[in-house]
Amino acid sequence: MSKTDYNLTRIKAVVFDVDGVLSPCTIPVGEDGVPQRMANVRDGYAIKYAVEHGFRICIITGARSKGVTNRMAKLGVTDFFDNIPDKLPVLKKWMEENNFNRSEVAYVGDDIPDLECMGYVGLPITPADGSIDAKAAARYITIARGGHGVARELLEQILKAKGLWNI
Repeated sequence: MSKTDYNLTRIKAVVFDVDGVLSPCTIPVGEDGVPQRMANVRDGYAIKYAVEHGFRICIITGARSKGVTNRMAKLGVTDFFDNIPDKLPVLKKWMEENNFNRSEVAYVGDDIPDLECMGYVGLPITPADGSIDAKAAARYITIARGGHGVARELLEQILKAKGLWNI
């Protein structure tokens, strides 16, 4: 597991992009042209566990996917924003509405549309296979590649630091 020098006990919320973070950046496309995203079950477990323990999870994605919407609802994620081409205004509004300061939020993104958000929060994160630009902006790079346990790796560390990962 990768480590960061950031005080993880300060983190109250994690915001995730979807494509390239919670699903691999290579997505099969059906004959109808609709992308078919993969989901990592360990990511799902960690997200659900975090939500059940009062930790805030937010999704901000440029894509629109009924499957992702339904999956997040089943995991208990209520802060879900899809079809968002300009993510920073949504992030800022969400943080303000929830009284989060920048040092209390981590953002996990993998490419150019995420860079402004990564630069805005206290702990910017990218997967091991994030773009060169995302890696340059990140304070923490996960060992996991996008879609292969990024959320699990990160949430387990944060919740352990807070004494909430009692497994």
